[in-house]
Amino acid sequence: MNKFKIVSALAALSLLTGCGAFNNNSQSSETNTEAKTAVQPDASAAEETKDCCGDSAEAVLGKPEKTDINIGYLNSTAHLLAFVAQEEGYFKEEGLKVTLTQFSSAAELVNGLESDKLDVAFIGSVPTLTFQSQGHDVSIFGGAMTNGHGYVIKSQFADKDELGVEVLKGRNVASVKNSVQDAELQILLKNAHIEIGEGKDKVNIVYFDSQKDAYAALLNDTIDAASVYSPYASLAKSQGYKVVYYCAHEEALKNQPCCRQVAKTSALSSSPNTYTAIERAFIKAYHFTQSEHDKTIKDVKKYIDIDEEFIDTEVYGGYSVSSPDPDKQGTLTLKDTIIELGYTNDYDIEPYYNTDIYKNALDSILAENSDDIYKSLEEHFNDYE
Repeated sequence: MNKFKIVSALAALSLLTGCGAFNNNSQSSETNTEAKTAVQPDASAAEETKDCCGDSAEAVLGKPEKTDINIGYLNSTAHLLAFVAQEEGYFKEEGLKVTLTQFSSAAELVNGLESDKLDVAFIGSVPTLTFQSQGHDVSIFGGAMTNGHGYVIKSQFADKDELGVEVLKGRNVASVKNSVQDAELQILLKNAHIEIGEGKDKVNIVYFDSQKDAYAALLNDTIDAASVYSPYASLAKSQGYKVVYYCAHEEALKNQPCCRQVAKTSALSSSPNTYTAIERAFIKAYHFTQSEHDKTIKDVKKYIDIDEEFIDTEVYGGYSVSSPDPDKQGTLTLKDTIIELGYTNDYDIEPYYNTDIYKNALDSILAENSDDIYKSLEEHFNDYE
């Protein structure tokens, strides 16, 4: 890695925010819902894109109740389904005019939904579950990314990657409360019989408000390790840090749902055709990512401005999967885990988990084009719904 790429990585770092970050002030009605960066790329290059799957959702399932759609996302490769759907013209194929807007926290995204400024938001699974338990009327209706998290440590404390949580003993570790990264660390520490706290045989977790802040804390002498999610792990390795673990490689964390597609519960009920059309676009985007490697990377870079090799590693390196599947079973397991960890109180999630939208969208596409990629989505949904 030459100096120019390292400088580029450091510049990109200053723009990144945490996928699973939960703003501790999220319960305040005064939380700022204004986007930090609005991104509306010119989709003219995709205007001539032929519908990959035959008819649009309108022809198959009915006219969308609403066609001007606002989607909020965080600065992460995890949300690439929206980027690809926009750049490759899949939203347009479904009769939708979509604006993508970048936000800086899960709290802002939820407030955007509740104030009707957003129709869809990509939000981390742990903060989404926490918001639901607090009474926010938002529902999960699809997926965005599975796995993609881990921790990194300064090289003086580890001579190679993936030595496991044991290397964190006696260390100060920066993390984000109410994030999937923190929940996963606590799971692994518990399984390894390592206590949380100060001492040479314990792990001292120091909490920050966002993934951006937690990662930046590595510049301080008092912080030895930090949580990461896509694409922080690749950035960290380019800057000389060692990876403590990738969650995708930990048996206890396999198939861990990270980010989910979230909308107002009432909107999913009142505008099912609209959300089916949106989901069809996401499913088509997934198909594209599985067959068009290089173009996917270029589409993502228009929204996440880091080196393409980092995007390639995070998207195709085996550390995460960006799938639209709602993965209800995995999310329910995670819900039980965070309740056990004390993140939130138990609640009935059934009214806030809508898998019908995804199933209807996928079934309509399968009726048009049942190739191996779409069939794999059907098999996964049947196994994990």
